[in-house]
Amino acid sequence: MRLPIVFLLTALFALNLRAETAGLTLTLTSQEGPLEDAVASLTPLDFDPPPLDRAEAEIVQDNKEYEPYVTVIRAGTVVRFPNRDSVQHHIYSVSKPKRFELPLYASGESKTEVFERTGVVTLGCNIHDWMIAYVVVMHTPWFAKTKFDGIARLDGIPPGRYRLEVWHPRLSRAFTREITLAAGENPGEALTFKLKPDRRIRRAPTGSTGGY
Repeated sequence: MRLPIVFLLTALFALNLRAETAGLTLTLTSQEGPLEDAVASLTPLDFDPPPLDRAEAEIVQDNKEYEPYVTVIRAGTVVRFPNRDSVQHHIYSVSKPKRFELPLYASGESKTEVFERTGVVTLGCNIHDWMIAYVVVMHTPWFAKTKFDGIARLDGIPPGRYRLEVWHPRLSRAFTREITLAAGENPGEALTFKLKPDRRIRRAPTGSTGGY
């Protein structure tokens, strides 16, 4: 069977693209098992990452929690904060990369903030002390967040030298190391970390917040 020329050209382009780029697969664990909500990133050391065109992300308030718990974005991303709860929320951050406050707003409303500076931003709620979330703002586009299996896959990486970084809310400090990736390479690596105790405030029992 003869394949259409367009199909052949598309397949060849995909093969060339894979041959010219690299990847990295990380398996992250801790003393508690697979490490969920860890952020792995590759920052180039010999060139600047491509500019950000326009990007948006969303952190939902639902059931008196933030979802997701950890959000990874590039600097300059617009983040929406829709309130899908049955109560009002008051979002704030005192983190150096992004200090802001979104006063009480009701169910069905949504507000936005632009995150211009890199770093980790901790979100809180003035009404519900147990509500916490993190926004990890990156300069690089090459990042991944682990799910329940602790695996982070980074693909389409230009060959070169990078600073590999792994961050998690319960690490004493971020793990960093320099690595070099060659074209067509996609190595796998397993890393194990020791986590600090989870000191998040326990959620208040239902009805203890006076209706908020």
